[in-house]
Amino acid sequence: MTDPEGDVYDWYQRGVRLLSEGSPAAAAALLERAALAEPESRSIREALARAQFNSRQYALAAESFRRIVTANPAEDYAYFGLGLALWRTGDMEGAQEPLAIAVAMRPDERHYAQALRSVRATLQARRRSA
Repeated sequence: MTDPEGDVYDWYQRGVRLLSEGSPAAAAALLERAALAEPESRSIREALARAQFNSRQYALAAESFRRIVTANPAEDYAYFGLGLALWRTGDMEGAQEPLAIAVAMRPDERHYAQALRSVRATLQARRRSA
């Protein structure tokens, strides 16, 4: 497989543009190449995780978000993304902790709290029906 035209920054810019234009699968493919070339770039990794999530590659998105929080535990958005991605894979138990961390870090973000409430409500409903 040959590299796309341009340098890593060009790949990142095109990937972000594809993502914003509604082509997350194409963005994910391009951003994956950028992430391979620059594995420590948080901005590339976050854009890749978002593209993976939006193209329904939830397990891959979870791994990308997990890499971000491992490298920088102060990234509330990455915890939120990790929680959402785990939720979409069906791992409600796993989703609960990163969402709770995101809420603790940014209690003003209503969508963080709403996601956590939804996961906890689902877990509670499952326990009641078991």
